[in-house]
Amino acid sequence: MHPAPSVIFFTTFSGLGFGLLMWLGLGIPAVTGWTAFAFFAIAYVLAVGGLLASTFHLGRPERAIKAFTQWRSSWLSREAWCAVGALVSMGLYGAGLVFLETRYDLIGLVGAALSLATVFTTSMIYTQLKTIPRWHMPLTPIKFLSFSIAGGALLSGQVQVAVFLLLVAGTVQILTWIKGDKAFAQSGTTIATATGLGSTGTVRAFEPPHTGTNYLLREFVHVVGRKHASKLRVISLLLMVVVPVVLMILPFFSHFLAVLALITHIAGVLTARWLFFAEAEHVVGLYYGMR
Repeated sequence: MHPAPSVIFFTTFSGLGFGLLMWLGLGIPAVTGWTAFAFFAIAYVLAVGGLLASTFHLGRPERAIKAFTQWRSSWLSREAWCAVGALVSMGLYGAGLVFLETRYDLIGLVGAALSLATVFTTSMIYTQLKTIPRWHMPLTPIKFLSFSIAGGALLSGQVQVAVFLLLVAGTVQILTWIKGDKAFAQSGTTIATATGLGSTGTVRAFEPPHTGTNYLLREFVHVVGRKHASKLRVISLLLMVVVPVVLMILPFFSHFLAVLALITHIAGVLTARWLFFAEAEHVVGLYYGMR
């Protein structure tokens, strides 16, 4: 699929923001007053900023409010409700910490659960798509959740936990690439099955359906060279996992290195998310001889 910047920023930064909100809801780190305000401000800027970025990919952004009406059948709608629930509950929880220096544990736990639920529903928007075999597998939501939780641990200053969780997230990412590379072929979808003409003999495209580009080609067909993708995979893995882990296990780890670890992690996740969309082979590409 075409890797739109809006959805790349959305999935990256909202995941980080809600990951941090989850840790704060669990009381980690145990902060109050203005320190708590700083942590919640960072979490809300990332979470809300990411959600706002997603609206730029809508054809009619002013109709985004209608997403709330389809919660019975739409993962997008469920994501919207979970996000609002998480932001409201964590806002109340944060207000208690900042202004009253009181921790309302039940509200925090509810907010933490809704924060994770928001990330999960975001991942299911992509996982549910049978037309994109690379996404249509259980590892997709696991990957989204693992990087959200690991990124939140990094932002919340839980160094030892973050090291472990980043290694777990990196392993999940590698497994996702391995399984994803085989997904399209294993789906059994070909131009013969797509057209329903397989029983008549060998099916092949005589000529492209269009002489020029169109909406389907712009949105759903994006071909990345294998060598190019391999290099980007290595770069993303180094930036989002290896470099931050190495920095955090240094004996002279400092605040400066913590910021550097966070920056490299975000850069790596952005690269990996670009690949997430760029490598997604939509079956519609079969009609155009692109698969």
